[in-house]
Amino acid sequence: MKALYVKTYGCQMNVYDSARMADLLAPLGYAPTDAPDAADMVILNTCHIREKAAEKVYSELGKLRKMKEARGGKMMIAVAGCVAQAEGAEIVRRQGAVDLVVGPQSYHRLPEMIAKAARLGGQVLETDFPPEDKFDALPAQTHAGTAAFLTVQEGCDKFCTFCVVPYTRGGEYSRAPQQILDEARRLVELGAREITLLGQNVNAYAHEDWTLARLLHALARIDGLARLRYTTSHPRDMSDELIAAHRDLPQVMPYLHLPVQSGSDAVLEAMNRQHTADDYRRVVGRVRGARGDLALSSDFIVGFPGESDKDFEDTLALVRDIGYAQAFSFKYSRRPGTPASAARKQVPEDVKAARLEALQSLLTAQQKAFGQSCEGRTLSVLFEKPGRKRGQAVGRSPYLQPVHVEGAGDLIGEIREVKIVEAQPNSLKGVLAQ
Repeated sequence: MKALYVKTYGCQMNVYDSARMADLLAPLGYAPTDAPDAADMVILNTCHIREKAAEKVYSELGKLRKMKEARGGKMMIAVAGCVAQAEGAEIVRRQGAVDLVVGPQSYHRLPEMIAKAARLGGQVLETDFPPEDKFDALPAQTHAGTAAFLTVQEGCDKFCTFCVVPYTRGGEYSRAPQQILDEARRLVELGAREITLLGQNVNAYAHEDWTLARLLHALARIDGLARLRYTTSHPRDMSDELIAAHRDLPQVMPYLHLPVQSGSDAVLEAMNRQHTADDYRRVVGRVRGARGDLALSSDFIVGFPGESDKDFEDTLALVRDIGYAQAFSFKYSRRPGTPASAARKQVPEDVKAARLEALQSLLTAQQKAFGQSCEGRTLSVLFEKPGRKRGQAVGRSPYLQPVHVEGAGDLIGEIREVKIVEAQPNSLKGVLAQ
């Protein structure tokens, strides 16, 4: 057997893609390893969303080059994902130790790329958007955890001015529903009790007359599939039909990640979000009206070009109005090739840092308050893995919070009622309900 090491950066879709690449290479004799220095092949599955993403990849490649040299060149190095798509030619030029560069729409071609690199002894670059469906070329999955990911949609047509996704993942593409249902059944057969549907713009899913809501209804009928989630969503695509699915399907967990990015209408317009802050408030109100126990998370960018003190205060006001169980917030960083990167009114770094600190302080207080609101409640917990202590197990609440329970070590893969006794900073502590 040959050893395969995969390092994954970024989003849950990259986690899914990394697992599929491992499945794809298994018939070639590659088995996973946790040690890059002992690997016959290393894949860096990259993300281009965050600041200095490419620099981190080049730094990692420098370390891998030394490992490869120490082994007399007996290591194949591949760069996959969105940095590969955006900067493939530059990677080939700057780092001669790299054998393969493959974009996120082409990784199903890895076996033939490996063969080509071995045959020609040179670098192989594949960053086209091929016409064939890559999912048709992927083998059936051979393993799954208790909670699994399943990509149903890729790409985005929204063209937010800060985002590289339309350029690295392409336009919106939705997989055939039968293909998704077959994969979901396979995951359940392998032990999955919960499936999270993935997409850059997942609630824009559309295949012929199928919508995300119809897909959720079909998935909910699969025996053994107890929980459904989906991420990431856009406020403009929260249809009445999808909101009704939150009301009507107990399998759909009462937790929604709905990015807003800013609470300022001026900034939202500059971002090309195509909704206002009040549009977002109304969407949230509709979903909460359909599912009273719903908890929300979101994404925020502070310091977007042209953001004034008043704009930032509007964001804080929206956060106070909505109330979040969790959120992710970042300073704006220029992504090459995006319209916002060329904007003149860039916000100074010290102002960005101060605003981020203020926003995160508010969001952290809301997350703490939500956790404390769970104390004394009995929640259904899906146990996923053993805890650090003997006999302890860690599961997830309906709201995605980690829950630690003593005396539950033999309940992995099961859903049990748990009374929450203590809210900790990033998790809950509970006991099995009698």
